[in-house]
Order: sequence, then C-alpha cells, then structure tokens
Amino acid sequence: MMPLFDGALVAGLLALAIHVVREPDERSAIIAFLAFGLLLGLVWVRLAAPDVALTEIAIGGGGTGILLLRAEAAIRGRGKHEEPVTRVGKLAIAAGCAAIAAGLGLAVLSFASPAPTLAPLAAEGLPATGLGNPVTAVLLAYRALDTLLEKIVVLLALIGVWSLASDDAWGGAPAMKPADVPEPLAYLARILPPFGMVIGVYMFWVGADAPGGTFQAGTVLAAMWLLVMLAGLRAPPQTAGLSLRLALAGGPVLFLVIACLGFAFADAFLAYPKALAKPLILAIEAALTLSVAAALAMLVAGPARKAPAQ
Repeated sequence: MMPLFDGALVAGLLALAIHVVREPDERSAIIAFLAFGLLLGLVWVRLAAPDVALTEIAIGGGGTGILLLRAEAAIRGRGKHEEPVTRVGKLAIAAGCAAIAAGLGLAVLSFASPAPTLAPLAAEGLPATGLGNPVTAVLLAYRALDTLLEKIVVLLALIGVWSLASDDAWGGAPAMKPADVPEPLAYLARILPPFGMVIGVYMFWVGADAPGGTFQAGTVLAAMWLLVMLAGLRAPPQTAGLSLRLALAGGPVLFLVIACLGFAFADAFLAYPKALAKPLILAIEAALTLSVAAALAMLVAGPARKAPAQ
C-alpha cells in the first residue's frame, strides 16, 4: 500500500507544480502553491524528517502564501500587469530548471555509499544537553553560532524592508487591507487564530524533545497574527512601538548574553553549564520564538505607510 501511496503523492506534486506554472490567474496559482507546500510536507514525513515537514507546512502553507497574496493584491491594485513571456523565454526557463534539476540529481547520486555522517558523534553528546530532539540540539548547541547569526540576518532583512518607508511615515504602521486575502481566508482569520496559537505554543514546548521548535512555532504564530491583521480584526502595530522592538530584539539579545556568559561559567563562547544546559536552551528558544514570529509578520506586512501616531 505504501509504494502506491508514495506514487500517488509524487504524481500529485508533479500535477500541482505544472498547474502552478501554467495557471494564468495569479491568485489561483498562489492557492495551488499553498496546496503544493502542504503536500510537500507529507513527502518529508514519508522521508522520516518531521521537523523539515513542519517547517515546510508552516512556510509553504503560511508565511510564504500570505506574502505572495499580498504581493498579488498590491500589483492588482496598482493596475500593473506583467509582460507575457515569449516562447524563447519559456524555453530558456525550462532549460535552466532542467539543468538545475540534473545538477542536483547528479550531486545526490555521487554521494558515497554509505554517505559520511557525524550523526553517531552528535548522538553521543546529546545527553549532555538534556534535549531529546537531536535537531534542536544541533541548532542550539552544536551549531549555535549559525543559529544566532541567522536570527540577526532576519532582523537585518526587516530593517532593510522598514528603510523603504518614506520619511514622513518612518516609525508608523504598515498599511494592510482585508482585500489582500480572498474571502475564504478572511473567514478563516476569524476562527483559526486561537487554534493556531495553541499549536504554535505546543510546537515550541515539545521542540526540545520531539519534532517542533522555534522556527516552526514562530512561523505559525506569525501566520496567525498576519491573518488577524489582514482580516481587519486588529490594526498593524507602529514600527516604532517599544513592545514590538523588544519582541524583535529580545531573542537575539538573550541568545548573545547567554553566549557571552559561557566564558565565565563554561569556559567558552556559546557553551552551557552542564546542569543548566536545558533550561538555558529553553529560555533562548522561548525568546527566539517571539522574535521570529514578530520578524516574519513584520516582513510580510512591509514598510510603514502611515505616519506615526502623535
């Protein structure tokens, strides 16, 4: 039965991918892209990568979808239409995609068998972190510097987006209209957020010992917040607001403070005292979850369009 299911899953993905590329209506193509992301999450589950599956569903079915819907609404509202791609252009795009796919396939097939891995060594050190989820251990212990820098990059990206605001709107609020989402999604915005918030908090809480974690939870919370703002149930926050900026900077700042304290209590930067490793990692994850949620939501909301309130 499972080979039949896997075959149907692959066929469905290919059909959705072709539909997304060929669909002339942008909004319909975006909705199909959302479905593609959800179906791709099932593929990762079948590949025994539940953490990746949760991230794909949260990104492909949440943040990215809303970002594309907002972009489509903005283009449609300005009366702009893209120039049709010529036949030569389509062939060039198809050839480029085929070349990339062939290159990736060649890279995968060239791996040694069995492929070299550090998984056994990482598993040996897992008990010292107090974490049951090896993915969280890798992100917050073994390659914590990369994780810290990734969060700082997200903040820098948000600063870049905010810098696009006009001088008179700097520090004000983004402009988000209920028309930016289709009516079915606007209806979901009225009933889905409470469930989404519970799911987001749960994904953060179990992330230390089971599939889940900061980014997955933060993305789900960001998607719920965006739905509420897009439905007009709550106005976007002022970008100069103290609470928003504390939420954005709180995660990276706490992460950096604990990293520096490692010099005093664990003899190394980004090292944790053995007895406090799990509590410190959970504290970092809690703060980062809020920072990721706020940053992703504000990235999608865009730069300030309204002057700050006096």
